[in-house]
Amino acid sequence: MNRDRGIAYFVCGRRAKWLVLGLWLVLLLLVAPFAQKLTDAQDNDAASWLPGSAESTQVLHLSEGFRPEQIPAIVVYARESGLTVADRARIAEDAAQMRKLRDHGIRGAETRGPVYDRAVDPRAAQILVPITMDAKGWKRIAPAADSIRAAASTGATGLAVHVTGPGGTSADFSKAFEGIDSTLLLAAMGVVIVMLLLTYRSPTLILVPLLGVVAALFTAQALIYFLAQHAGLTVNGQSAGILTVLVFGAGTDYALLLVARYREELRRHEDRHEAMALALHRAGPAVIASGATVVLGMLVLMAAEMNSTSGLGPVAAIGVAVALLAMTTLFPALLVIFGRWIFWPVIPHNGSPDPTKRGVWARTGRRIALRPRMIWGATAAALIACSFGLMQLRAEGLSNADAFTDKPDSIVGQEVSARYFPAGSGDPLVVISDRAQAQEVRRTVAETPGVVPTSLGLPPGTRPFHDGKVLFEATMTAPADSEAAKQTVDRVRDAVHAVPGADARVGGGTAALLDMDRATTHDNILIIPLVLTVVLIILCGLLRALVAPLLLIGTVVLSFTAALGLSALAFRHLFDYAGESTDFPLFVFVFLVALGIDYNIFLTTRIREEATRQGTRKGVVTGLSTTGAVITSAGLVLAGTFAALGTLPMVGFAEIGFAVALGVVLDTFVVRSVLVPALFLDVGPKVWWPHRLAREDGGTGAVEPRPAAPEVNRSGG
Repeated sequence: MNRDRGIAYFVCGRRAKWLVLGLWLVLLLLVAPFAQKLTDAQDNDAASWLPGSAESTQVLHLSEGFRPEQIPAIVVYARESGLTVADRARIAEDAAQMRKLRDHGIRGAETRGPVYDRAVDPRAAQILVPITMDAKGWKRIAPAADSIRAAASTGATGLAVHVTGPGGTSADFSKAFEGIDSTLLLAAMGVVIVMLLLTYRSPTLILVPLLGVVAALFTAQALIYFLAQHAGLTVNGQSAGILTVLVFGAGTDYALLLVARYREELRRHEDRHEAMALALHRAGPAVIASGATVVLGMLVLMAAEMNSTSGLGPVAAIGVAVALLAMTTLFPALLVIFGRWIFWPVIPHNGSPDPTKRGVWARTGRRIALRPRMIWGATAAALIACSFGLMQLRAEGLSNADAFTDKPDSIVGQEVSARYFPAGSGDPLVVISDRAQAQEVRRTVAETPGVVPTSLGLPPGTRPFHDGKVLFEATMTAPADSEAAKQTVDRVRDAVHAVPGADARVGGGTAALLDMDRATTHDNILIIPLVLTVVLIILCGLLRALVAPLLLIGTVVLSFTAALGLSALAFRHLFDYAGESTDFPLFVFVFLVALGIDYNIFLTTRIREEATRQGTRKGVVTGLSTTGAVITSAGLVLAGTFAALGTLPMVGFAEIGFAVALGVVLDTFVVRSVLVPALFLDVGPKVWWPHRLAREDGGTGAVEPRPAAPEVNRSGG
């Protein structure tokens, strides 16, 4: 064993490998109990998602002095032909039952209703039941809605009964997130097992990467749990779900990249310890650079205004960092411990032929080398054509009705309620102002178009005054999650802000949606250039060049726009989704660029390594032939793990999963396998400028000598 291999020797040495395994086993025994508690540490309250400085967030905090934070569940009864006498008696009975509810944070004593759609021959009725939304509110909102539903009797046949309003919708969202960790874990694990079997055709080898990524996931979850409990890190259902996908996807990618190099070295060395040390020594820098790029890319999200986005940054970064650590320590140690037999039935022996020299990727590289300019031009044109699908993109936010892949009870109830009552009932505007100007503010709100003038009032259980301020609510005529309602919020805000000395603020569910949309637009403009800058700097440092990184960044942007364009077409004409969330482009960009750069780095570092020995043109062909299979496999694994997000019954997750999976497939089969090699072949040695590799003599591998200094004529001639 060559002890000059540095850290590689300490990871996979004859004795060190057992030490590495022992340390990881001890670590897992310590962290496993805490990893299971991450779900309990999640904060899915409104403030954990909203931008911290938004007006709606300020109203949330100010309203705590007037009442405990609460949201109303609305029980809707409807019969198109008109409520019967028996229906009305039964509804009154149900309201009496709901006033007795105290479990799961239900404030039964403050129940309002029944309220009928009209005084004579009513067709519908509403009962409003407040639910406390404190620190435990998100965990008990679904049981609270179930208790309210149980207290609501369907009565006679033909009487429609639904639990809707913010409380009902939140309960359905909570149920959609329920079991997200286990669902995604099983889905991602299934994808990884299938892809590893297809890639390695070895039932024994799949065990080692799985052990590595599961160990990484448990460790990351435990670390995030501690930070959430003791350092104020915000974790919600979204970030916890994406954590599972990232660790499985990125961790398996790193495993595939290392295994590919390890198999090469096993064919050249008898000692498997030496082979692994060399594999780590040569492939390790690329893998570490890939991981560092993802980590830094995720940390850029901390600059976002949206709390949910900025919280996702460190959660994702921790997950990828732990996956990188596990795959460069535990995974190599396990491979060496198991020995060559782990590759059964195709065991790489010392001296066995390298299949990459005559495989499909070797032939692909040679064909690209014949006409590189024509190939990259045609490929770029095809990707640009795909990008025109962006004209179908509607990343303007999703209404509650469009947010689910199915139609839960709360959405059906929302539609029923809108037929008989003001569409915004149940999710009112919340207005807080100084007490001295309260009457002027109330008058101003009542006169604003889009507000029901007679709806202004103080909800039950709310203090009339607090700290010199007053609070009241107002119902809007438009559905609370509609564009018309958001425009009403703007009009109300403009009007009350103009009242001198009122210091009025407007919040509520619609105001929160509006503030989230605007914060996300800001984040898109800020985060995307920052991520590109971070990636460019890392590529420049790794390749010690400028031209190659700029070309790679160009391919990244082109791949992203093509994936987004094709996804938008699929969402409109295949899945029939109503639109995309405002943060959809940002998340897709960050995941595609930060994760897709792995393949850029692995391919180009291998090309550069080969270019120093045999020149750029031969280096491109060799680099593609040796990395093509592993990049393809890694891309399919990553695409499959993100596609697992489609198992959740929420359109936002399904769209992100589909777009990232499609983008990774494009990146794998088109950009990294065709476009980048063709560009490098066409540009030639100058791709490494300003490094001395740019001075290759005709691409033969010889570096042009530096020009000699002019000889000084000391005689003065």
